[in-house]
Amino acid sequence: MSLKSFKPYTKSTRGTILVDRANLWKGKPFKPLTSVNNASKGRNNLGRITSRNHGGGHKHKYRNIDFYRRKFNSIGEVERIEYDPNRSCHIMLVKFDDGKKYYYLAPQKIKVGDKIQNGQNIEVKIGNCMPLQEIPVGIEIHNVELQPGAGGKIARSAGTSVSIAGIDGDYSLIKMTSGEVRKINSRCMATIGVLSNPDQKNIKIGKAGRSRWLGIRPHTRGVVKNPVDHPHGGGEGKSAGGRHPVSPTGQSAKGLKTRDNKRTDKFIVTRRKAKKNR
Repeated sequence: MSLKSFKPYTKSTRGTILVDRANLWKGKPFKPLTSVNNASKGRNNLGRITSRNHGGGHKHKYRNIDFYRRKFNSIGEVERIEYDPNRSCHIMLVKFDDGKKYYYLAPQKIKVGDKIQNGQNIEVKIGNCMPLQEIPVGIEIHNVELQPGAGGKIARSAGTSVSIAGIDGDYSLIKMTSGEVRKINSRCMATIGVLSNPDQKNIKIGKAGRSRWLGIRPHTRGVVKNPVDHPHGGGEGKSAGGRHPVSPTGQSAKGLKTRDNKRTDKFIVTRRKAKKNR
């Protein structure tokens, strides 16, 4: 995929950079694999806002993606590659020998008409899904399971992938994009290849209206609020200094480590790289 810019007919188009979707499917999604996607607008089951600045956005259907890849012993053909408004990477509609169709995450360099398979003792090529124990060390993979049969959880966004760094008994050592090395059961399934749409990170929205189409509402800075509404609020004039940056609930916003899962710490071989101080 490539990026496209626009002539500066307006102030917004001057800075807008979007992904060119000319090569994607231009029709509607495959209806049997779609479902209603009611917007939560950042609210929980009690109707209380738990994620601020969410709401509105264009209405769209949810595409039911098969992250499990349990269609074994059958060859599928890529019918089309589509845009999915629910995720950053593209998806592909695959039709198998028995006529059944599934939506899968689309890796880079896969084309309409390519053949793919899921299962054991199959060829190591882009789009094929197999257990980690059958994938050579150093191969880039995505949609990796954390537990056998639980469905892909790791490396599912645009342009991402992880790689197998080595083998440790019944576990494979998976190197994440963050630099973390983690042990995952070698019976877990993973798909070969790097995910599509790597230019997603280079998009420039260009105008506030496009953010509203995506369901992103305006954000009010804490320093312009009253003390009752935010810890940064209050003061005479423009007073922005003298405070440790925190969230509206008082949690530190700069470098506080919130990861706390001692149950799975034993699977982490090497911790993620520390961010450089700006």
